[in-house]
Amino acid sequence: MVRHVIALDVGGTGMKAALVGADGTLLHRARRSTGRADGPDAVVAGILDFATELRAHGVGQYGEPAAAAGIAVPGTVDEADGTAVYSANLGWRDVPLRALLAERLGMPVALGHDVRTGGLAEGRIGAGRGTDRFLFLALGTGIAGAIGIGGRVEAGAHGFAGEIGHIVVRPGGAACPCGQRGCLERYASAAAVGAAWAAASGDPDADAADCSRAVASGDPNAVRVWQEAVDALADGLLTAVTLLDPRTLIIGGGLAEAGEVLFRPLREAVRRRITFQKAPALVPAALGDSAGCLGAGLLARDLLTITPTTPEVST
Repeated sequence: MVRHVIALDVGGTGMKAALVGADGTLLHRARRSTGRADGPDAVVAGILDFATELRAHGVGQYGEPAAAAGIAVPGTVDEADGTAVYSANLGWRDVPLRALLAERLGMPVALGHDVRTGGLAEGRIGAGRGTDRFLFLALGTGIAGAIGIGGRVEAGAHGFAGEIGHIVVRPGGAACPCGQRGCLERYASAAAVGAAWAAASGDPDADAADCSRAVASGDPNAVRVWQEAVDALADGLLTAVTLLDPRTLIIGGGLAEAGEVLFRPLREAVRRRITFQKAPALVPAALGDSAGCLGAGLLARDLLTITPTTPEVST
């Protein structure tokens, strides 16, 4: 008999899953297509079927079903209510995913936002391990963040905490799908850097990784494009540091794969902007694309932690 939990990370195109032991050991891994081409109902059905298979695997291999399950999904998530509110990629609206999974699996289920869940893993067992306050940023197609306090991630009153990609860093600048102009993710996401370098280089297929390699080789046009992105990112980070005072800034996502090509100028740009604030440590994420799945496992394990309650005192 091995006590374990189910961890499931749902992406726009694929799902990553694991069975995680009580000590955090990954006992079993699996992947499956999200199947979004068949519509949102099919996506939900696929999630439920995948989770059912994971439960059955646990029974067959370890002699008992999982004790709990955690699932991370993209889009807008109401973690308190257990609802996947909206996802443009998956096409769903107001899916009571926690209740559906709990009914199918017969166990407690935790639902989390994908970036906040990945941030939880980075902060608790990854690059921010041992840090009491951190800010995790994922620099991918867009930019999203996770605010970590005391080993947990803050979702906010309405589930929008950490949306640093929509801090306005260039007032009146490029239009953003969110309705604002000049949002950080229009300048410093991997997608934005890729688009800027494609225009500057004349290669419509160029992406952020190509720009990074050109920067490393000393291409002046690439250096200009890269520095504009770094400056925008530093402006956004300064706002975050001023508001949140994190001890550690953890940077992940596709753009962070550039390594010191990104981190060296970014640390310098943040340092130049700091006045009265305390400069946080600025470090690369450590868990890669496993962060969401590992974070889902942490959410599930947290459900099994019994918090003592104070008994009522009668008068």
